[in-house]
Amino acid sequence: MSIDYRAEIKRLKEKLPVTVVGHFYQRDEVFEMADIIGDSLELARKCKTDSNPWVVFCGVGFMGQSVKVIAPEKRVLMPKVACCAMARMIDSSYFDDSVQYMVDRGVPKENILPITYINSDATVKAKVGEMGGMVCTSSNAYKIIEKGLESGKKILFVPDRCLGQNFANSMGLKSCIIGEGECDPKEADIICFNGFCSVHQLFTLDDIEFYRNRYPDIKIAVHPECDPEIVNASDFAGSTSQLIKYVAELDPNQKVAVGTEYNLVNRMRPNGNTFVLSSTKPECPTMNETTLEDLYLTLKSIEDEKPINEIVVDPHTVKYANLALERMLAIN
Repeated sequence: MSIDYRAEIKRLKEKLPVTVVGHFYQRDEVFEMADIIGDSLELARKCKTDSNPWVVFCGVGFMGQSVKVIAPEKRVLMPKVACCAMARMIDSSYFDDSVQYMVDRGVPKENILPITYINSDATVKAKVGEMGGMVCTSSNAYKIIEKGLESGKKILFVPDRCLGQNFANSMGLKSCIIGEGECDPKEADIICFNGFCSVHQLFTLDDIEFYRNRYPDIKIAVHPECDPEIVNASDFAGSTSQLIKYVAELDPNQKVAVGTEYNLVNRMRPNGNTFVLSSTKPECPTMNETTLEDLYLTLKSIEDEKPINEIVVDPHTVKYANLALERMLAIN
């Protein structure tokens, strides 16, 4: 006998003291089942103030970790412990190597201020916290970097090179990428780890040219995880929440091509004037791993008192990762 997953999920949500959380990039049928929707850090903060002791987080691994760091008292399960490809590009040892790279080239460790994008493992956030550094999001990176520069230290930005470069460009600062060309940390303001988002690498100048030729008055809006040349050729660059706001405030007849994950763009406006800035489908493979069946089985595991895929973060990591987050929130 087949299971009506939607009906069962609704039943379990009504019965259990649980909140289902869905990131903007989740597939539609999962997204529609969420009690709370949003971007990564926004979701973690909402979970902290939520009254339910159980959280079922539909997203990728570092997001579930963020809930445990901010609200360690919560029981956090994930239908799929999918891993963000960018977050996997750096671990605590690669972080140490990046610090050593700068030290070996004449920048004392005490003169390095690390800033990590929210898209990173909790162990990396903890390393950053131990060095006096901060977390940032794509919506507040400008403010966090600007504050960090007041220290007079060199900024080590991990893991997304594009985000680091784009904000350096917007602030008139010099950046370089570790492992790419001649990266002299003494000559740069922001030293970037060589990580990236594979989805946001899909957008090209040819895509922008195609839409501008087809619709001369079109607006191009992209995420700052895109390469700098894409951001520079666009009309607007902003975080997921900022892109949603930008598109929502456009005249309904204004055409716009958006360079970010497909599921989000597909839900933005139903009037046919919003396009995906790509000749291929820019769908995040790990964000799309979670299915209705996975969500049902995770909720059922709580009902059966045999919880699955629980996120666990050790106390040391919680302490210092939370410190890095608190420094960001104090500025933000």
